[in-house]
Amino acid sequence: MRILGIDPGIAIVGFGFIDKNGSRLTPVQYGSIQTEAHTPDEERLLHVYEGMLQLIDRYKPDAVAFEKLFFNRNVTTAMSVSQARGVLILASVQRGLPIAEYTPMQVKQAIVGYGKAEKKQVQEMVRMFLKLSAVPKPDDVADALAVAVCHAHSYTLNSKINEVLRK
Repeated sequence: MRILGIDPGIAIVGFGFIDKNGSRLTPVQYGSIQTEAHTPDEERLLHVYEGMLQLIDRYKPDAVAFEKLFFNRNVTTAMSVSQARGVLILASVQRGLPIAEYTPMQVKQAIVGYGKAEKKQVQEMVRMFLKLSAVPKPDDVADALAVAVCHAHSYTLNSKINEVLRK
């Protein structure tokens, strides 16, 4: 199963593709879609949308996992990031992909085992899970890989629960 993890943003969209084969997780590709500051929002959104379609078409994921947004201060930023998230979801749905969403706390719980873990702890665990030589940069990329790993763990757990329930 190939999973695409997304950390949505308007300036930087972190993405990470991983393959899940049994309990083994293998990184496939990771990076970011970046837009230029001081560019009109509609152009930035188009760039994010087209970048997402290109990634999906090239790497052919079986599912897309998004980090849910959490904002407590800047409403303007929240609106722009929400719009970017919307076009990312639209691109995924247009390609017929199932969507999953995880809160930052759920991601931390799945990766570190503690929902209030520090960002550095999560990044180091992602590096270890995926046997990477270094933590991916920028942070948005490491966050996207964490979301993908979270989905891989959740998918495994849900599959086992469904298997037990069918018996």
